[in-house]
Amino acid sequence: MITNKPNGTKLIVLGGLGEVGKNMYCVMHKDDIVIIDAGVSFPESELMGVDYVLPDFTFLKENQSKIRALLITHGHEDHIGSIPFLLQSIDIPAIYAPRHAKELIAVKLEDRNIRYDNLNVYDDKTKLRFGEIEVEFILTTHSVPDSHSISITTPDGRIVTTGDFKFDLTPIGPMADLYKMAKLGHDGVDILISDSTNALNEGFSTSESKVDNALNEMFDLYPYQRIIIATFASNIYRVKHIFETCFKHNRKICVFGRSMENNIRISIEGGYIEHKELLISADELNHYKPGEIAILCTGSQGEPLAALSRMSNGNHKYVKLRPDDIVIFSSSAIPGNALSISRIINKLCLNGVSVFTNKSLSGLHTSGHANEEELKLMIRLLQPKYLMPFHGDYRMLKHHANLGIECGIPKENTFVLKNGDSLNLVNHVVTKGESMPGADIYVDGSRIGEIGGAVIRDRKIMANDGILVVIINVDMKKHQLLIKPNITTRGFIQVNENEELIKKIESYAEKIVREQLRVPHSTFASIKSELTSGLIPYIGELTGRKPIVLPIILDIKKESKLQIEKV
Repeated sequence: MITNKPNGTKLIVLGGLGEVGKNMYCVMHKDDIVIIDAGVSFPESELMGVDYVLPDFTFLKENQSKIRALLITHGHEDHIGSIPFLLQSIDIPAIYAPRHAKELIAVKLEDRNIRYDNLNVYDDKTKLRFGEIEVEFILTTHSVPDSHSISITTPDGRIVTTGDFKFDLTPIGPMADLYKMAKLGHDGVDILISDSTNALNEGFSTSESKVDNALNEMFDLYPYQRIIIATFASNIYRVKHIFETCFKHNRKICVFGRSMENNIRISIEGGYIEHKELLISADELNHYKPGEIAILCTGSQGEPLAALSRMSNGNHKYVKLRPDDIVIFSSSAIPGNALSISRIINKLCLNGVSVFTNKSLSGLHTSGHANEEELKLMIRLLQPKYLMPFHGDYRMLKHHANLGIECGIPKENTFVLKNGDSLNLVNHVVTKGESMPGADIYVDGSRIGEIGGAVIRDRKIMANDGILVVIINVDMKKHQLLIKPNITTRGFIQVNENEELIKKIESYAEKIVREQLRVPHSTFASIKSELTSGLIPYIGELTGRKPIVLPIILDIKKESKLQIEKV
């Protein structure tokens, strides 16, 4: 357990290091803790059946009485996604979020029937105090409105976390507050926690206004065709200028995808998106010519159940693709999704539509995260003594640390950490603190934390090698095997086509059971254990595969009562 030193400030990282997702960390000073962000990550394909991956909340459970507030930098899933799960297990006295994020959080809580009465809105003028912890907020530029950096000051020094950011001098939304950043740098920043997502990208990121120009050109080039645009539902500024482009070109907009619909509704209500009169329902689609319509949908990452995937498969309820349709991917591939996206593009092309991606037509997408030169600019503005790269894979974190060194931060003042690590800030000096063990928490349906590594391993084995069920009929009172074991399988082999193999496995299982029944005081558990440990390597030698072996033992007594082992 991490403890606090007298008069010291601790920074404890619960998620967001060595990964892009589930961002969460805490600042603790004396008996006060503030939490920054509470995100999720989405499972890789090997986490079969898992819906979300959460940070480990153990530290927060152990220190629940010290928690004063949860501060949210912006409204992306990797920063707010675990809030419903956090509130189910820990009492959070207050949540402070920018306006757009607050509305998204409220929808999440409503969807899960969670009542929470202390969800507050802050802006860049808000100042908060929790004991000796002082908090203020700095407006930044990102792909979602109301994104902020956060400055946290204690008697031991100042910590600034950038949140997700980029520097865009011609943004669609408001400019980042460069003056406030520079002033904080002048006043003194002890440690900077900085977004590392695009640390490996050279130069400056493309301005969002250039994407606006590229989309305008596409609408000019194809005035008579129906245009279908797939983008991230959370990229509100992209959606905003799609609305503005449609307004210029006299096109109505039809939206598909629940997350897209929710984000657009919240953004219209919050005043971030104008021209709501352009929206039409799915039933109205056929009332307009193709050149009068733009379809805005989810599915830019090849998600199998998203709107664009269903269109490409020909089973969308409202949209049937036409050979002259134009499909635009206004997005980039998240690592691991390239194959899924490629499959969708191939299906779209088989339908005869023209597909444009950011690679095929430069300028259709730009990231909301800072490239190398922008990371350097943030360091120069804030002039931190110490740097902790955050929000990225290890190589991103390491490269970001090297950028800090190039900008004059001593190498020993950079910290490339992992989840569970901590830093001590005492009298403006930062040192490495204790580490605590931790593990990802899996959400499977409505179950939180019940799905552990052993279950995931079993799912992988069943997916790759299948399952083999051994049914044993015994009289435990007489220690007799009544009939030969019966074998059935799923996902392993076809029983009818592999009779010889099945007979070998049945004979080997019979041998194991008879040996066990000769042992005095043998039990269901001992027979099951020997069957499992004996059959797995035996089947491996015969087939090169190791399915899950599930013994079912039936105890048939003289009086014809049946007992079945619970497995």
